[in-house]
Amino acid sequence: MGFSVSGSAAVIFVAAFIGFGMFYSATANSFERVNDAREDQRDRLLDQQNTDISLVSATWNSSGSEDLVVTVDNTGSETLSVEETDLLVDNDYRSNYETAVDGVGSTDIWASQERLEITVSSLSSQPDRVKIVTENGIADTMVVS
Repeated sequence: MGFSVSGSAAVIFVAAFIGFGMFYSATANSFERVNDAREDQRDRLLDQQNTDISLVSATWNSSGSEDLVVTVDNTGSETLSVEETDLLVDNDYRSNYETAVDGVGSTDIWASQERLEITVSSLSSQPDRVKIVTENGIADTMVVS
């Protein structure tokens, strides 16, 4: 074997070594990202399974102020965010309303076994239905009385 055969074998070996190193690092990073995504999905599913709400009442006060008052209990074990809880009135998304958790209007934390009261005053007529949707996608609907 001459130098040309040994030299070309060394070049091929070094190229194969570099190629394997690049392939390994790319697959290892991809595998790690997939595992992280699966773990995040399991966490979201667990949060969703631990979330439950119950609409207690949805009343229209037509005497003077014309307010819609929606009362919701957090009956699950998951602590929810008031700001990330959505309200739909007759299938229209509402964002300008006042909230209070167990009488406290300045909190964003809606813990388990606490009651959220939402007061909507920007309606011109009595709605038919309301729907509450939590940050985890759990929802409850009620006819307005």
